[in-house]
Order: sequence, then C-alpha cells, then structure tokens
Amino acid sequence: MDPITSTEALAAACERLSRHDFVTVDTEFLRETTFWPKLCVIQVASVDEAIIIDALAEGLDLAPFFALMGNEKVKKVFHAGRQDIEIVWHLAEIIPHPVFDTQVAAMVLGYGDSISYDQLVQRITGHAIDKSSRFTDWSRRPLSQAQLTYAVADVTHLRDVYKKLMEDLESRGRADWMGEEMNILTSPSTYRQDPETAYERLKSRVRKPRELAVLAEVAAWREREAQARDLPRGRIIKDEVIGEIAVQQPQTAEKLAELRSLPKGFERSRYGEAVLEAVKKGVARDPKTLPRIERDKPLPNGAAATVELLKVLLRMTAEQNAVAAKVIATTDDLERIAVDDEAPVPALSGWRRELFGERALALKAGRLALAVDRGKVIAVERD
Repeated sequence: MDPITSTEALAAACERLSRHDFVTVDTEFLRETTFWPKLCVIQVASVDEAIIIDALAEGLDLAPFFALMGNEKVKKVFHAGRQDIEIVWHLAEIIPHPVFDTQVAAMVLGYGDSISYDQLVQRITGHAIDKSSRFTDWSRRPLSQAQLTYAVADVTHLRDVYKKLMEDLESRGRADWMGEEMNILTSPSTYRQDPETAYERLKSRVRKPRELAVLAEVAAWREREAQARDLPRGRIIKDEVIGEIAVQQPQTAEKLAELRSLPKGFERSRYGEAVLEAVKKGVARDPKTLPRIERDKPLPNGAAATVELLKVLLRMTAEQNAVAAKVIATTDDLERIAVDDEAPVPALSGWRRELFGERALALKAGRLALAVDRGKVIAVERD
C-alpha cells in the first residue's frame, strides 16, 4: 500500500470515508525532542478500505482529514486516543467528535485496567500483531514495508475490536456508560496547556504559600518557553530544580549559582535571568492572590478501616460485574466517601452510583455486610 502524499488524493479518500458510520483512526508521531508531538503518519480505515497518510509529504494539506475528524455523522474510533486527539487539537484546534475509545470500553467490559492494543486484538480476534515497528523512526522517508504493514494493522484490526465491544456494550446494557468518559476525552480543557496552571502537574515539597507562588511563576515561565521553542519541558529546566528554586527563592545570580542542581554558568544565561525574574515576581505577589496549598488531611478515627471495607466491596463489585475497578472508583473516591455520604466524586453519580455507590453507602450505614461464602466475598443485605 502506498501512502497518500497529495491533497487531491487525501480529499477523495476522506470523501469516501465520510460515507460510513464509523472510521478507525491512529497516528504515528515523535515527541522525544519537542514539546508538541510531530505528526508523521495517519492511518484511517472504514469497513471498505484502509489508508495511510504521509503527514510529512511536501505540499500536503491535511484539511480534508481534519474535516473528517469534525464530521458529526462519522464516529471516530481510537484505542487510548488521548494523544491522537491532542494532535488534532493542536494542529487544527478542533476535537474529533463523536469518538469511541476501545481502551475505555474494554475497561467497562472487564478486560482489565488500561489494556494495550495488541493484547486486546489478541483476545478478541486471535491475531498477534508484529510490534517490531512500533518504536521505529516514523519521520524517515521512505517508510519501510514493515512500517506500512504495522500502520495498516493498527486500524484494520481495530474495526473488529470496535464491533465486538459495541456488541457487548449493547447486550449488557452498558452503551450509555461510555458517555461520561467520552465527554472528558472530547473536552478542550483536557488538552489546553495553560502556563498559569502548569505548577499543578509538579510534585514538590513546597510547604508555604510564598514557595508555591514562586513555584507557579517559574513553572509558568518554563511552560511558555517550552511551547514557544517547541522543546520538552525538561530541556528547559527539570521539575525537581523548579521545586528547589521555589524553596530557596534565589533573587540574585550569586544565590542562583549556589543551587547544585543547576549546571555551572546557568545563572549568567538568558534562562538564568528569566528564572530570577520569575522568582522575584512570585515573592512580590499579593498574599491574597497566592494559590492555596491543598494539604492531605488525615482520615478521622475509624475512617481508615471503612476505606479498607470499601476497597473489598469495590473489588468484589468489579469482579462480579466484569468492570475494571479503577473505572468505578479511585482510592481517593473511597476516602472521600468514607467521611462524606454526599462526596462530589464520580463513584456517587450516574451508572457508578447504581453499580457501586449505593452499596458503598449501605455498607457505611450498616445496611449491607460483607461475608465469605465458599471462598468468595459476598454482600449480605441487613434489615
């Protein structure tokens, strides 16, 4: 199969693909040396055909592909599609819609947590995918026959996987369960890279509001710099260094030079000057504008034991209903439910409440008990 390299051929292919109820989609990209993913190859398939798009072809306009991604009449099927959707969002500022993620569907149907594509294909179709081309350089041209074969397999097997999962979702009355997960996957807020909130991704040992303010300012500077220069964040300055700067708060080149985590001479560089400006800005912030430090509060006496019971109930519920436990509730959800019957967590709304949340509250209230019957944990309703 030859890749599509012209806009005319791409437009014709996307017009054919748009006649179908769904298409399967995958991308191959590089990100090791850039902030934004470098799109190299796009694969799309309908029930009738599969195409490979050479996204790096000179003069190729991807507008027909983006139009297909925004076509509301065609469902776009991905596996673990967050990064694929992020690429479309970054290049075209649109979110593919409607979408279906087979990894999420597999979790809803009990295939396990975050199952890989090749494992899911093996379990559903019996086909073993050759993974040897997965980590090849997709930016090199020409693409090898092995790469093309691998690329096509990523979307042709996905058609069968999608059909089987949809059939199972409908037969088990779980098609609506996918809605909430897909809403998150197709929300622009999921993909926005806001420099002002970049600090929220960092794990640091800051303990004071002023330290957090400096952390936020330095992280925001790095985010803007990384985006503007299209470099990985760590190439600008590493996470742990930002944390140290936030604690030490150096405001002169001499003080900055004392930080052992920075390379020699950093304080005299353009980056060094920018970091010092960010530190000064953080230190000078009005205390009323400082971000709040969210501290983990210890669970009240007895709540820890309740959490452990809820974990047992969750695992039992997941096994009985063939749903991945992490899709139903997280440990944080359980801790919040343990101390608050009206905790604003996903586990207490929608299908999750029906499946697990109501039983969790009943267990807390003593209306439900856990017992072991023939080696298995069971729930017993109490009067």
